[in-house]
Amino acid sequence: MAQITLNKLNKTYGAVEVIHDIDLKIADKEFVVFVGPSGCGKSTTLRMIAGLEEVSDGELWIGEDMVNDVPSKDRDIAMVFQNYALYPHMTVYKNMAFGLALRKAKESEIDAKVREAARILDIEHLLNRKPKALSGGQRQRVALGRAMVRNPEVFLLDEPLSNLDAKLRGTMRAEITKLHKRLDATFVYVTHDQVEAMTMADRIVVMRDGHILQVDTPQELYDRPVDMFVASFIGAPQMNMLPATLRHTETGFAAEFDGRLMPLPVQDNPARLASFGDRGVILGIRPEDMHEAPPPGLPSEQLAAIHGTVDLAEPLGSEKHLNLSAGGVQIVARVSARCPAVTGAPIDLTVDMRHVHLFDPDTEQSILYGRDS
Repeated sequence: MAQITLNKLNKTYGAVEVIHDIDLKIADKEFVVFVGPSGCGKSTTLRMIAGLEEVSDGELWIGEDMVNDVPSKDRDIAMVFQNYALYPHMTVYKNMAFGLALRKAKESEIDAKVREAARILDIEHLLNRKPKALSGGQRQRVALGRAMVRNPEVFLLDEPLSNLDAKLRGTMRAEITKLHKRLDATFVYVTHDQVEAMTMADRIVVMRDGHILQVDTPQELYDRPVDMFVASFIGAPQMNMLPATLRHTETGFAAEFDGRLMPLPVQDNPARLASFGDRGVILGIRPEDMHEAPPPGLPSEQLAAIHGTVDLAEPLGSEKHLNLSAGGVQIVARVSARCPAVTGAPIDLTVDMRHVHLFDPDTEQSILYGRDS
């Protein structure tokens, strides 16, 4: 069993607390991704799991064992670093075999494991080369292979793709995902790239300033963010945040923006919305929920209009991004590539109100999906 449990985990450097009372359970064989901006504490948390940083307070469990004071080498984990950490004077074969050799494994066992890992990663033809003769993607495969031969219960990966170009990152994302399914081990992965998080994770842990803000599946995190930070961090282009006023109308609730009433989706807890009546709120609209024409089949009570001026039209081949000025704020809409909008022209967009979000401007918590809803 390779379940990982963080119980009230803290990390301090002198008087500075960088990880604050985090609680998390990572299931056996799960692929969990920690995501957040630089300095949020995600790599520090990973290094505590690895045993490379001491736990200042709280409990860290791997399986049935509390490992706060267990040396890294005895934790049955393998770590893949951002800079690959390969020995430049050793061949690929010797780099992959090094950890097993230190453990005094039999030469026949070492050879079998190295060659099997090389076969899985398609680097058999590279075994006699040294790292300087490899591309970035090949070095990354060697680093993964060195971890694989140890057959650990837990793989820890710290921004392993950040040094690769965009095309190779996409390829390696798919390779690591397939590798997780094949090895049937627990993967804990750190990245600042929300695309990596969304495409690879079983669950995502969003961190900010040493706190865990939300833990959920990628789709649930995208659909029901608990606060403005999570809503803005997940999704590209990021969610539009519009200053609005909550109104209680004859047909339900609406957000008033730029003098227009925009109907809100029907809620299970209308009393919660009523408590914000006639107050300022933040209306969150994702760029893909704004359309140049009303989506077919949707009734008018689920749609709203936004009038603006196109500041910049960015054609991207498969789609077009429109940067607009509307109601005194900047808005980004993601529309079809054939939308005729041009820079400087007025435009009317239709908003699919089924998917909008509402936030408290004081606490930045979601009114629709907040922690106490």
